[in-house]
Amino acid sequence: MANSIIGRDMAVDLGTANTLVYVRGKGVLLDEPSVVAMSSTTGEVLAVGHEAKRMIGRTPDSISAIRPLKDGVIADFDACEQMLRWFIQQVHRRRYFAKPRLVICVPSGITAVEQRAVKEAGYQAGARRVYIIEEPMAAAIGANLPVHEATGNMVVDIGGGTTEVAVISLGGVVTSLSIRTAGDDLDQAIVGWMKKEYSLMLGERTAEEVKTTLGSAFPLPHEPMAEVRGRDMVSGLPRTVEVSTAEIRQALEEPVHAIVDAVRATLDQTPPELAGDIMDRGLVLTGGGALLRGLDERIRHETGMPVHLAEDPLTSVALGAGKCVEEFEALQQVLVADRRR
Repeated sequence: MANSIIGRDMAVDLGTANTLVYVRGKGVLLDEPSVVAMSSTTGEVLAVGHEAKRMIGRTPDSISAIRPLKDGVIADFDACEQMLRWFIQQVHRRRYFAKPRLVICVPSGITAVEQRAVKEAGYQAGARRVYIIEEPMAAAIGANLPVHEATGNMVVDIGGGTTEVAVISLGGVVTSLSIRTAGDDLDQAIVGWMKKEYSLMLGERTAEEVKTTLGSAFPLPHEPMAEVRGRDMVSGLPRTVEVSTAEIRQALEEPVHAIVDAVRATLDQTPPELAGDIMDRGLVLTGGGALLRGLDERIRHETGMPVHLAEDPLTSVALGAGKCVEEFEALQQVLVADRRR
């Protein structure tokens, strides 16, 4: 009997950009973009994840590729529930599986209504119990910070839709700030800048590629150039322009500044004892946004704090939530639980 329970419980990092599913005893088994492609006429799901992401910005009228989450919260409930169900089934090949317990990560600044929607989506997707954990808490556990000790741990988790900054001590969040400026806004900043400077229209995916190849938050030793393709807004024809890393850095200035400001504001709210601990131990960057080159340097430069990159920034939230599933009883207190009515 015990054996059949082990394979069931899961943790889901339901992110704006990517969703990861961690299965008890097995680790992270699924990591796919949070995108659903649906037929506009019948509303049936045609593709989910990687396959659906390839369709963004390339669909005919009969298909719509949507991202069910925006700014870290559910924007399209039906699509989100379908996506969650699909991901859970991907992991559970056995169709007759008993209903799992789910731990789902949510941004810390989320309202009660938004939180309710996440739980509801979990139950609709077939969970027996849904527990919620705040993202910065999961990120800190996943980055192996000693969250249960009486020292200040600071984590900056930059996802696709939200940036979470939190100071954690004794297994709880002492101060936190969740701002809706994150990876997506970096992409948007690039789109806006190319429009203004070169009157070139870029697609979402191209903007993301430019961000990952050229993006930086602090001057780098060698700065590459790259060609960017888009549609000329004057002639309406496709065109290629050459852009430098320095230009893209300028384009990203505003959202990057907002993220650094959030770190500052959180430090400002931190009790002095904990601020002293953070000064010693530094803060940890996690989430996809932590991969932006020079961001650690930039935060170090502006706050004077030591900054460390988490080992695997993209999966730390999922791993932290996964740890809660593995040691359910021990870590129960970090979950925000309530009975389903």
